[in-house]
Amino acid sequence: MVLDALARLAEEPVGHCFKGLPPDAADVTVGELAAQRRNLFTDGFTTPVLALSAERLEHNLAALETYAERHGLAFAPHGKTSMAPQLFHRQIERGAWGVTLAVPHQVRVAREFGVERVFLANELVDAAALRWVAAEQDADPAFRFVCYVDSVRGVELMEAALDGASRPVDVVVELAAGEGARTGVRTEAECAAVADAVAGARALRLVGVAGYEGEVPQADPERVRAWLRRLVALAVDFDKAGRFAALDEIVVSAGGSAWFDAVADVFAEVPELSAPVLKLLRSGAYVSHDDGHYQRLTPFNRVPGEGGLEPAFRLWTQVVSRPSAEQAFTNAGKRDAAYDLDLPVARVVRRDGAERPATGIEVTALSDQHAWLRTSSEADLEVGDWVGLGLSHPCTSFDKWALIPVAEADGTVVDYIRTFF
Repeated sequence: MVLDALARLAEEPVGHCFKGLPPDAADVTVGELAAQRRNLFTDGFTTPVLALSAERLEHNLAALETYAERHGLAFAPHGKTSMAPQLFHRQIERGAWGVTLAVPHQVRVAREFGVERVFLANELVDAAALRWVAAEQDADPAFRFVCYVDSVRGVELMEAALDGASRPVDVVVELAAGEGARTGVRTEAECAAVADAVAGARALRLVGVAGYEGEVPQADPERVRAWLRRLVALAVDFDKAGRFAALDEIVVSAGGSAWFDAVADVFAEVPELSAPVLKLLRSGAYVSHDDGHYQRLTPFNRVPGEGGLEPAFRLWTQVVSRPSAEQAFTNAGKRDAAYDLDLPVARVVRRDGAERPATGIEVTALSDQHAWLRTSSEADLEVGDWVGLGLSHPCTSFDKWALIPVAEADGTVVDYIRTFF
């Protein structure tokens, strides 16, 4: 089933629906185009075009696999980052327990491509989606689904929607990261009330606790570790109270892309409980990393001896206007580049097959289809040059491109990644 679903992606016609692909390839399938191993720079790709580095993608997949293994962590990378089933399966092949997701549509995509374990990092109260989850569980005994609960009202809505389900839905109580943070139960007493509500619900089963340390107010290493210790203590208290009786596994989950070192340190302190503990890390942005936000925040900056990540995205855009010595415009803008956290960064310039650093070139603004460049006297830039931009924030880079070429260092395109946003 999985291989068949992935194979169908290769059968999709290239047509006119995907940005940046060669116009003369419109009559072939994605798989046939991949087999041609065209060069990104010389074989008809049009700008703007986003490319993933084959080498850097592989490096990043290996880096988190190694890190999780070293620290005894299970890994469910957040799939909302890429929404790319091909990458989900590469992550699972590299040892991932399953995939984390955020909303029902994303779960449906994962299931369509055979993902057997899903951690939904949200309280699910949509009745139609809950009935669908129950049907999936009934149809596939191997399907493991876990989601947050963060309110008694949520438990009541879930119980009502799941009336008649033959298998309970596994839930974890979400502990909020602090007052004014995002979702989650604010106090331990309220967590106990939510857990009591789950215990009284026939269609739900409490299997652990979870949260997101990235929402800790004024986050720093001390505050993040203090919150993570609250999360661990909540699991310990629940276990002492017998809330995990009869489980063969207790879930304790946290971990975005900025603090997974703190998660590893504190989860190493989890004491022995009444059942083995699944210490589930959920970092997602690592898969492509970036040239901005996560480059600054990655935990590997604090623990360089543990490894490192490499920015795998490059947005290739072309200079279409050079109105003055201080200004230039390329043909990629908000429709093509992430801009919610940082503007793109000019990294390299290509002209006549030669590539050089983008010295003296700065992206100062984006229009819908233009990047505004400020150029100093050091900038050697002409109309027609290709400018390679580094991007900040993987989640809003993937979601602008439905089909992304995967290119080797010499420009040979070896694969295409399909996204489903």
